[in-house]
Amino acid sequence: MDNESPLKAIIVVTATALVCSVLVTVAAVTLRPIQRLHQDLERNRHIVRISGLMDPADALSDREIIAAFRDLDARLVDLDQGAFDETFDPDTFDTRKAAGNPRFSVTIPADQDVAGLKRRSRLMTVYLVRDGDDLQRIILPVYGQGMWSTMYGFLALESDLNTIADMSFYEQEETAGIGDQILRPDWLARWRGKRLYDEQGVVRFRIAGGSVDPGSPDAAYQVDALTGASTTGGGVTNLIRYWLGPHGFANFLEKFSAAGG
Repeated sequence: MDNESPLKAIIVVTATALVCSVLVTVAAVTLRPIQRLHQDLERNRHIVRISGLMDPADALSDREIIAAFRDLDARLVDLDQGAFDETFDPDTFDTRKAAGNPRFSVTIPADQDVAGLKRRSRLMTVYLVRDGDDLQRIILPVYGQGMWSTMYGFLALESDLNTIADMSFYEQEETAGIGDQILRPDWLARWRGKRLYDEQGVVRFRIAGGSVDPGSPDAAYQVDALTGASTTGGGVTNLIRYWLGPHGFANFLEKFSAAGG
C-alpha cells in the first residue's frame, strides 16, 4: 500500500488507538485491586489511630496497622432495627455500594437529611474496642456534604457512648488551605472530651461560629470554628447531627447502652 495513501493513515491511527485502548484497559484492571488494597489500608490506618490502642502520633508500619486493625471487633449494625446484623460479613460488606442499591438502602426523609446524602445503607460497619469483656471505645463511620465534596470520617466514642474520644477524616476534596483544615491534627484534638447529647438525648454537638467560650454552658458540645471555612464547618456539624440522630446511630446506641455495651 502506498505510504501516502489516506487509507493507510487511517489504518495506522486506528490500530494505534486500539492498542493504546487495550493497554489502558489492562493496566486499569490490573491496578484496581492494588489501588483498593491501598485505599483500605489508609482507611484502616485512620481507624487504628483513633482506637486508643496506641499513640495517634506513632508512625506505624503497614504490618502494625494490619495487626492492630485485626484486634478490633468489626460488626454490622442494622440502623433501622438498632441492632447488630449477622447476615453479612462486615469485612466484605461495602456500605458505599449498598447506599446506591435499593435492596440494601433507604431514602432519608428530607426533613432529616441535614447531611445532604439522599440515601444511606441500612447496614453500617462499626468497630468495637474491648479490653476483655469491657467496652473501651466504639468507632462509627460518618460522612456528609461539605463545600465541594463528601467528607468521610470516623468518630470514636468513649464507653459512655456520649463523650467523643477522637475524630478523623480520611477522604475529602474541600478547598485546599481552607476547608481541608478538617485534617489538621491540632483541630481534631479539640474534639476529644466533647459531648454529643444533652440530658434530653438531643444532639447538641456543633462546630462553633468562632472560638469556643470556655465559660459558656455550650462549650462542652462545641469545637472551635475553621477559619474561613464556615460552609465546611457547617457540613461537619450536619454530618455529626445526622449520623448521631434518630435516622442514624441514635437508636442503636440507646439499645446498645441499655444492654450494657
